[in-house]
Amino acid sequence: MAGAFAEAGGAALEDSLIMIDEVQKCLNRSRASVYRYTNTDPRNLNPPFNPRKLNPEYRSDQKDPLLFHPNEVARFARDVLRIKEVTVEVLNSPSTATQHLLGSILEELRAIRQRLDALDGLPTTHATPRQLHNQSRPAA
Repeated sequence: MAGAFAEAGGAALEDSLIMIDEVQKCLNRSRASVYRYTNTDPRNLNPPFNPRKLNPEYRSDQKDPLLFHPNEVARFARDVLRIKEVTVEVLNSPSTATQHLLGSILEELRAIRQRLDALDGLPTTHATPRQLHNQSRPAA
C-alpha cells in the first residue's frame, strides 16, 4: 500500500500543508480513523509532539482547520501504521502573492546588479565629497 503526499518544492511552509481530506485519501482510511489518529486535546490547542499520533501543525485558534505537513503524514504512515511504501511526491505549488513579490524583488536586484557591473568599467575617482569640496575653494 503506497501513500502519495504533495509537498511544495522550496515554497513557504504554509503552501505545503495538507488538510484532513488529503490525509484521509493518502492513508486510505476513514475520516473518523484519521481524527482518532490525530494528536488533539480539547483542553490544549497545541499538545506536545506524540510519536504514536499524527501531529498537526501549530494552530492559533480552536476554529482553525487541522493541517499536516506531508513529512509528518509520511512518518506516521511508516512508523505507526507500518505502511511499507510511503512516497512523498514533490509538486510545484500554485503561485502566491508572496512568490510574485519575491520574483519582482529578484528582477529588481538583477537590474541593480547589471547597472553596477556596467559602472565597474568606468573610471572613478576615490575622493570623498569633502575632498572635492575643499579642492574647489581657494586657500585662505
